[in-house]
Amino acid sequence: MDKTAKAKRTNARVSMKDANVIFKKLRRKKLEKAKAFLQRLIDKKEDIDGKYYTGACKVILELLEDVQANAEAKNLDTEKLFIKKLAANKSFTFVLPKSRITHRGRRAKMCHLEVEVEER
Repeated sequence: MDKTAKAKRTNARVSMKDANVIFKKLRRKKLEKAKAFLQRLIDKKEDIDGKYYTGACKVILELLEDVQANAEAKNLDTEKLFIKKLAANKSFTFVLPKSRITHRGRRAKMCHLEVEVEER
């Protein structure tokens, strides 16, 4: 029986660099501890090299909640879930529309996020 669950978020409005910095801290952690760590970053009680990455953390926290729901649907024990794989892949870039003040647009940072957990 397969003891893994996956979740993906395509075209997430997160910088790929920010996602990789956060993913480096989350690899091989228990799912509940990873969610608590992200919540502390959002609440600005803990930082990574002086930065909080609140926008990226909110999107990644939603992704972890999605994968937990997928694991529950597969009847996996949510207390024993560990993060197996985290990936951030480059998405297409588009230009946000220009405003009255700045006459050229701003490039939007986007990436595809993927997470896989396993029951141990």
